[in-house]
Amino acid sequence: MKFTDIFIRNPVLATVISLLILVLGLRALAQLPVRQYPKTEIATVTVSTAYFGANSDVLAGFITTPLEAAIAQAQGIDYMTSTSGSGVSAITANLRLNYDSNKALTEISTKVNSVLGQLPPQAQQPQLTVSTGESTASMYLGFYSETLPSNKITDYLIRVVQPKLQTVPGVQQAEILGSRQFALRAWMDPQKLAANGLTAQDIYTAMEANNFISAIGSTKGQMVKVDMTAETDLHTVDEFKNLVVKQKGDSVVRLQDVANVVLGAEDYDFNVSFDGKQSVFIGIRVAPDANLLTVTKDVRKIFPEITEQLPAGLTGKIAYDATGYINSAIDEVVKTLIEALIIVTVVIFLFLGSIRSVLIPVVAIPLSLIGGFFVMLVLGYSVNLLTLLALVLAIGLVVDDAIIIVENVDRHMKDGMSPFQASLQGARELAGPIIAISVVLIAVYVPIGFQGGLTGALFSEFAFTLAGAVAVSAVVALTLSPMMASRFLKHEKEESRLVKSIDRNFAWARNKYENGLRTVLKSWPAAVTFGLIVFVSVFVMIKHSNSELAPQEDQGFLITYGYAAPNATVQQMGLYAKQIYDVVDGLPERDKIFQLTGIQGPNTALTGVILKPWAERSRDATAIQNDIQGSVNKISGATIYASQPSPLPTGTGGTSTPLAFVIGTTDPFINLEEVSSRMLAKAQASGKFFFIDTDLKLNKPQVTVKVDRDKAATMGMSMRDVGSALGALLGGGYVNYFSISGRSYKVIPQIQQGSRLNAEQLNNYYIRAGNGAMVPASTVATLKTETIPTRISHFQQLNSSTFAGVPMGTMGDALTYMRQLAKENLPSGYSVDYAGQSRQYMQESSGFGLTFAFAVIIIFLTLAAQFESFRDPLIVMSSVVMAIFGAMIFIFLGVKNATLNIYTEVGLVTLMGLIAKHGILIVQFANDEQKAGHSKFEAILSAAGTRLRPILMTTASMVLGVVPLVIATGAGAAGRNHMGLVIATGLSIGTLFTLFVVPAMYLFMAADHSKKLPADQRLVQEHT
Repeated sequence: MKFTDIFIRNPVLATVISLLILVLGLRALAQLPVRQYPKTEIATVTVSTAYFGANSDVLAGFITTPLEAAIAQAQGIDYMTSTSGSGVSAITANLRLNYDSNKALTEISTKVNSVLGQLPPQAQQPQLTVSTGESTASMYLGFYSETLPSNKITDYLIRVVQPKLQTVPGVQQAEILGSRQFALRAWMDPQKLAANGLTAQDIYTAMEANNFISAIGSTKGQMVKVDMTAETDLHTVDEFKNLVVKQKGDSVVRLQDVANVVLGAEDYDFNVSFDGKQSVFIGIRVAPDANLLTVTKDVRKIFPEITEQLPAGLTGKIAYDATGYINSAIDEVVKTLIEALIIVTVVIFLFLGSIRSVLIPVVAIPLSLIGGFFVMLVLGYSVNLLTLLALVLAIGLVVDDAIIIVENVDRHMKDGMSPFQASLQGARELAGPIIAISVVLIAVYVPIGFQGGLTGALFSEFAFTLAGAVAVSAVVALTLSPMMASRFLKHEKEESRLVKSIDRNFAWARNKYENGLRTVLKSWPAAVTFGLIVFVSVFVMIKHSNSELAPQEDQGFLITYGYAAPNATVQQMGLYAKQIYDVVDGLPERDKIFQLTGIQGPNTALTGVILKPWAERSRDATAIQNDIQGSVNKISGATIYASQPSPLPTGTGGTSTPLAFVIGTTDPFINLEEVSSRMLAKAQASGKFFFIDTDLKLNKPQVTVKVDRDKAATMGMSMRDVGSALGALLGGGYVNYFSISGRSYKVIPQIQQGSRLNAEQLNNYYIRAGNGAMVPASTVATLKTETIPTRISHFQQLNSSTFAGVPMGTMGDALTYMRQLAKENLPSGYSVDYAGQSRQYMQESSGFGLTFAFAVIIIFLTLAAQFESFRDPLIVMSSVVMAIFGAMIFIFLGVKNATLNIYTEVGLVTLMGLIAKHGILIVQFANDEQKAGHSKFEAILSAAGTRLRPILMTTASMVLGVVPLVIATGAGAAGRNHMGLVIATGLSIGTLFTLFVVPAMYLFMAADHSKKLPADQRLVQEHT
């Protein structure tokens, strides 16, 4: 007795097994977390060091370089970038995929601490932060008021709102943007200073000495202890105004006599607006290991409470939420899942024509999918876009086993067996093939599941979820489906006219097919030659097809980034930002707009455009992006480009564009700039980019103060005296802190803006000579204007120039062009590298070929073990070539903008398992026919004809089941479109060719199993 007989003879046992799968699956579904993608950690550690007043050369040489050398020794870093600009050094360590960010932070912190002694004493302590590396936050909360000034709004947010948000689990940072944090500003007048015999350094010294925080201790007697303090610090603007900065005899000079003392803001170079209103934002940055959906849900939960407690006149709104797209995408996949269930059910009914027959596979589908949830829980997976996509594909897979069982039982019933006997016989015949098919399908996903890099991190859950559903469906097909067939199916005399009509049509189709196949088999060398031609053409199409990391998804969000001349102020950039706002405000598809002016320096601006829901607009995000780019190109004086967020969690690598192509060298920047400018001109003239530019610009004006050392020495001045005096006037650094209502704020003396409008005014600043006399700076100093790099950039500690661009075509085309351009233009000593999405593309594209080869080997070995033959697997795998060919035709032609990308590549691997099923069914039955005494020709002809109906049924159910993927629109549709297209076209065309090529290959390669029969059995066959 075969083991399938146990379940047919014991229906309660079969039912209990299925109910157990159902209960475990439903319980697992309730416990599974929901995410956008499988849990991945793509983190960056940023080390920022401020040195007020220092230029980029000083920062690069004395801060960035020693810190880089130390940080590079830490483990887990994929690549490191740095920028040294005016007053700030920023080093970004991009960590390897899924490397523990907390461990990296600890190690990098240790390395930084080891070189603190090498940094200039005037520099601030390096600040370390961990983030996901995205250019925009996951959520922006906007606060604005018609009556309250920005510094009061900022202070309220810091005291009340920010602490609440930072307590939400998973919030890495609640970052205040466009803040005007309170600061005591002493705007010094250089003429009044000189008139009173003072320098800016004197003001610094007086503030430092007279705003002093005391900790004097306590008294202690035999019985009583009293804590003591001293009011040596200042707390109010009036106290600072009355601060004595000079005293001579009975006369005193107070701070208000030489400076305008106000309660101002720490920074004026960052402005934020929401729908055109000046605002202050809080950007919610999610921890690298946190669940974005959960974090934003928790923030939304407490936000009404926050808005209810806002002061009168202050309004708070959610300006941007990245999970709007994610939730819409998940809803779309669930909708696709339901559509696929309905379509497959209808297809089965049209092929079987009987409600009773349909009931068996219809029960098997949800049972297998629900069982898949239990597998997901055991493996620690989540419900996400890719696991849901796996379940959509699983519908067509899991139904196949039940269809095969039903069709085979039905065939035996038509031969005169009772439903019970037919079920016993049909299940016995198919137990082996079903197990073989399931093992092959599971095996085909092993290479994906164990692939490294982003593909492995994202698609391992996809692969093993699909494999789990297939495994459950095999259990159901071998336990529940035969039992149900024995109880629900009826004899032919009881069948409806629809069933009989379907049977007649299939009989006609089988007859036509067998006649055509007989003709093909008589000239089988031609069919084999055709197969070889197809095999070669597959490689040709792969080589010449467009490729990219992933298709661009319409996420309902566009980013417009702009920058002006390097010496532009935030006020000038605000004028350009207003023009950008007018462009995007005129879009009919726009919903909300926010702008961050000064986000990466005073001369930069970022505009975020949240689009209306997908159902409310006729154009997709790419069309709108192109429209915006055409309009902003007309804005003169600034470089502006529009882009979309990355379709995958790749991290930005410091760029907000898809293309990030890096040139590195040890040569000076003047040489590097010459090379990169030459390449940039050619790239811009190529017509391959909507936008491309390089971050290396030797166009920033800098005025160098040349000090006559001899003259200064004769006047009793040291270089420290000169530098300190000028730095105290212009640097803008803070002296110390003062407190208001329990919080401390910076004290910042600086020369008033009217006295520093241009460099020539420096000649009128006064410096104290050695004899105490005040002399103009022009006495010992002259001014020289020169141009320097906008910023000094390093990549992997080399001087670098990074090309950031938005390609018109695919990522693959753009990078191929840039590599060729570099090959033609780079002199020796120069190298190329990649960042952000471009780096991920290069890493992933090189790994696909290996994964594909690994999958082929795994399938071959699995089939060889099952068939106990090395020939039969080759016959079966000829069907794989046919399917890959069918899919590659559409990728090669770019149908629906299809490319070779992470989705289509996984789809091609999936296709291998799907199409191999057909070959397994045909070869297994042909071998059985040979063993029953038929010749190879008769065996393969009979097997192909017998298996035609189940092959067509399973193909139709799978192809039509993925049609919702092919025609999907809305959030996240592009990836589903491409994967659905690959499977639908590959399976359709592959099946058509397989029905003729596999039998021909069988005649060409298959062993003669009749020779392996015992001698007496061969003798019987020869006489019969």
